[in-house]
Order: sequence, then structure tokens, then C-alpha cells
Amino acid sequence: MVVLEGQGCVVTDADGRAYLDLIGGLAVSTLGHAHPALVQAVTGQVARLAHISNLSLHEQEVRLAERLLALVGTEGRVFFANSGAEANEAAFKLVRKHAGADRTYVVAARDSFHGRTMGALSLTGAARARQSFEPFCAEVRHVAYGSVDELRSVVTPQCAAVFLEPVQGEAGVISPPPGYLRAARELCDSVGAVLVFDEVQSGIGRTGLWFAHQHEGVLPDVLTLAKGLGGGLPISACIGLGRYGLVFDQGDHGSTFGGNPVSCAAAHAVLDTVEGDGLLENATKTGALLASGLAAIDHPLLAGVRGIGLWQAVRLTEPRARSVETHARQAGFLINAVQPDVVRLSPPLILDADEAQSFVDALPELMTTALTDPAHEVAR
Repeated sequence: MVVLEGQGCVVTDADGRAYLDLIGGLAVSTLGHAHPALVQAVTGQVARLAHISNLSLHEQEVRLAERLLALVGTEGRVFFANSGAEANEAAFKLVRKHAGADRTYVVAARDSFHGRTMGALSLTGAARARQSFEPFCAEVRHVAYGSVDELRSVVTPQCAAVFLEPVQGEAGVISPPPGYLRAARELCDSVGAVLVFDEVQSGIGRTGLWFAHQHEGVLPDVLTLAKGLGGGLPISACIGLGRYGLVFDQGDHGSTFGGNPVSCAAAHAVLDTVEGDGLLENATKTGALLASGLAAIDHPLLAGVRGIGLWQAVRLTEPRARSVETHARQAGFLINAVQPDVVRLSPPLILDADEAQSFVDALPELMTTALTDPAHEVAR
């Protein structure tokens, strides 16, 4: 499929077919497609200043850093890059410098996803992403996500940091059990390890709050953002909170394009619109309608629904997610087979109730077709 254009939550391909975009650019297109606020911000900025070297500051990045820190609710410093992987690489370097020589390893979760560059990939716990690229350059100990006991067994005085997604995205929108993030905070505090929350997918309103960690009221030491921050323009952030904002000295890290004026202008438009148009409330309300509608479906292929806000996962009783994705596309819906038996939905935060309902209404027939499809996938 070759996509030519989009408007709102709908995209159109080269053959003129329209699709309801329930992938949202993999949780990127916060405001959907061709949103007037984003168009105006980007075109206005590029007419003034498109790029300046990182030997200088510019107004957009300073204001954006201040806004992000205000949303987190504490002091700190922000490093801007272009992608989630780059933000996590910056966080990895930060914790390594902070740790010194005595702390020899970091901890991350199995089935996690932190990026595809070599440092971020060493943190990633998803086996399918790691295959063919080992060994990695750092020691990372992976533990079961949600298990406080396993976390306790590896968070020792030799542990430099713990990297966690407050909600695991690529694993299939998996929320931790209540109290898990707080336990991670307490364990890190007890040994002096750095707690890093990767909110590349979950941040900027995806779960109904600005950041997923706010559901538990637990602050990390370092926070990484990307995807939805720019609404389609490449921008990411590594935020060092409190004293962790002072770890890097000048020259320790850098990015030629990171935090450029155009991407920062796009991020301002996203933040303005999410706040001004009540999109946090819409993510909660429309997400709940979507989740309840999907959960009410009675079908032999449907095992259940899980998620939070406008970030939902349809669990299947068989590994036919690819087939469901294919038949959904043929019916005019873009969804994501994130696991062999899980279909993920991460639509724009402007998705309305009627659009959500249209997918709920169509899903039973899509699953019936997938269930009888002789060309269905095998588990990856």
C-alpha cells in the first residue's frame, strides 16, 4: 500500500482507497493527518528558521524544554534528538557516566522494546529484535516485567540503572500490576541506581494522561519521549530530572538535527492542541468506548482486550494477527499485528466515537474471515 495523503484519521492510497488509520504512524500522529495547527506551525517556522547548529540555542527549543519539565512537574534539563532510539541512547550514556566503574550492569525487562541502535537494542528484551545482532557492548540483565521479586534480585549496589516502559508497547500494550513502578522506584533508591522510564510510545497523552507514569504518581530519574511529541515530525527528548539533568558536561553528547526549530514548532503545536482541544479527556473517553465495545464481542478468535486510553490490544486465541491485519486493511482499517496473537490499536488522539464504533462493528467479520483463511501466519 502506498499512502498519498491524509486528513484527520483517514488516509488515502495511490489507488484512491480510503482507510481509517488506527495505527497512527505507530503512535506518532497525535493530531491525525494535516491538522491545521501542525501545518501552520511547521510552515510558519520553516519560513523563519529551519535549522541552526547546536552551537547556538533557539527560542523554540528553550520554550519546549520548559514546557516538558512543567508537564513532568519538576526541575531538570532536556536533551533533544530525533527518534526514540536516540533518546534511549542518550539515557544509556547518562546512566553510564553517572554510575562510574563500580556499577557494571543495567536492568531491563523481557519483551521490552527500546530501539534498534546497538545500545538501545542491548536494552531491548524482545528476542525477535535481538536475534542476529548479539553480542552487545554492555551487560543488561533482563527480568520478567511486573515481577517485583525478580527486580529485587538484580537491583544491587552494582546495578547502574533500571530501564522500564510504564506500559510495554511492542509486547502488546501490557500494563504493570499495581505498585510495580513504585516498587522499582523504592528499589532503585535503596541502592542508588537510576530509574529510567521509556515513554517513547506511552507519552504525550496516549494513555489519557500526559505520561503513563502519572497513573501511579511515580517519578523517574530520567524520562525519554519521542513518537507523539512531534505529531509526525522527528523529535525526541531525554529528560534528566533534578540532579540527573547535570550529569552531562558540554561535549558529552550531541545531535546535529536534534531539537531543530521546525520539529520543536511541531511539538509546540501538539502540546497546544492536546491541551486546548481536550485530547487527554478524549483519549480516556473514546479509548474506554473502544475497549468496552471490543470486549463485548463474542467470537471464537477473540481472547480479550487490554490497554489504556487510545492504546488498545486485541488478544486472539490463535496466532492469526497478521491475517486479521490483512483483512482489516482490505476492509479499510489500518491496524498493527504487533505479536502473532495480538493486534494493536494506537490511533490519533482525535479519534471520535463514531470512528471507533465503525471498527468495533467490522471486527467480528474480519476475525471470521481470518479464522477461515488457509494462508494465516505461523507464530513468529
